Amino acid sequence: MAGTTNPTDLWCDRCGEPVSAGKHSGCQAAREWEPPRFCPRCRRRMKVQVLPSGWSAVCVEHGTAQG
Repeated sequence: MAGTTNPTDLWCDRCGEPVSAGKHSGCQAAREWEPPRFCPRCRRRMKVQVLPSGWSAVCVEHGTAQG
């Protein structure tokens, strides 16, 4: 998921702004190293847990993403 855009994503998973608002190249670059902060489907702030082995992010509406 890092650095990719799904056609069903409405919101940037890093800054929370609309995907259609621009290229979000800075967000895509940061997502190579950081977990998502916002749900790309509903724009809710996600609960993020970072571990040495990876990360998990949970949206209360759409579930868990892992990396």
